[in-house]
Amino acid sequence: MNAVVENATAPRAPATAPHATHKFKLLLKREFWEHKGGFLWAPLIAGGISLLLSAMAIVVGLVAAHRSGVADELEVDGVNINGLDLGSLTSKMDATEMAQFAQGIDLTLILSSSWPFIVMSFVVFFYCLGALYDDRKDRSVLFWKSLPLSDSQTVLSKVVSAVVVAPVIAVAATVATMFGFLLIISVVVLAYGGNPLTLLWGPASPLAVAASHLAWIPVYALWALPTVGWLLLCSAWARSKPFLWAIMVPLFAGIFVAWFDLMQLFDLATSWFWIHVVARMLLGTVPGSDLLYRDNAGLESAEGLDALFANMSPAGQLSSLAMPELWVGAVAGALMIFAAIRLRRWRDDG
Repeated sequence: MNAVVENATAPRAPATAPHATHKFKLLLKREFWEHKGGFLWAPLIAGGISLLLSAMAIVVGLVAAHRSGVADELEVDGVNINGLDLGSLTSKMDATEMAQFAQGIDLTLILSSSWPFIVMSFVVFFYCLGALYDDRKDRSVLFWKSLPLSDSQTVLSKVVSAVVVAPVIAVAATVATMFGFLLIISVVVLAYGGNPLTLLWGPASPLAVAASHLAWIPVYALWALPTVGWLLLCSAWARSKPFLWAIMVPLFAGIFVAWFDLMQLFDLATSWFWIHVVARMLLGTVPGSDLLYRDNAGLESAEGLDALFANMSPAGQLSSLAMPELWVGAVAGALMIFAAIRLRRWRDDG
């Protein structure tokens, strides 16, 4: 009896407060589940549509080529190919032609699998634009502020979702689309007398293309910060129509600078402001936009596809990390994110 009384009156150990990283992990899960359609399904559906359209285009092209070959024998490099015998065609290629053929395959893989990236750029843009505004619009910001969650954790979870979670999922969807496209054309090659292992998978470099996509993720995370910071700042500040504020302020600033030729004060052309300020504020979520700012000093001798693949290789992707424009923009984006955090502390439209 005494033991029971002692156990009943014994003080309970205080509950351990959840660690800050646990809270942040839960916030990331919240962002993912609330925007699962944009983050996950949109890139996957875009990749599926790309594969469907590619398959349809291949069928139409093969039917047209088959009719041409039946009407009169198709002649390529002196080889008469009746019925599209790909094995006979490729056996007559020399080393240079095979290298060009392999580059053509890689370029086709990149283009056919780019749809998830295109969709992701729009998803991230509009996600950031509504990330802080929507909570104030539906008044759910009061509920979230009542929880033991800091404004810094909330805003940073949205930043990480935009610059890490979304591109990682988009890369996964892109790689899956790329290998799906390879499987489709492998079936076609088999059907027309070719060996896909030697004709496609050997010459092509799907693993290198996938590695370049993975190397692009940290570049995108930093390159997109100015746009993400600007959109979050507009989302936290605007009482209505954040899209118009986000678009019109940079555009009118560019027009104002061009009208009065203010960049002459710094001995710079007006185009500098449009390229390094307006474009960085609005187009940072577009994958590959950093290619336009790279210094290709080491690629003067490279032409055409050689220069393109050099830029898109893993080393070429990571070379963007040495660009001053990237780090200056990242600092500017971090300052705007900090301002968005401060605004969220008192801006609830109440």
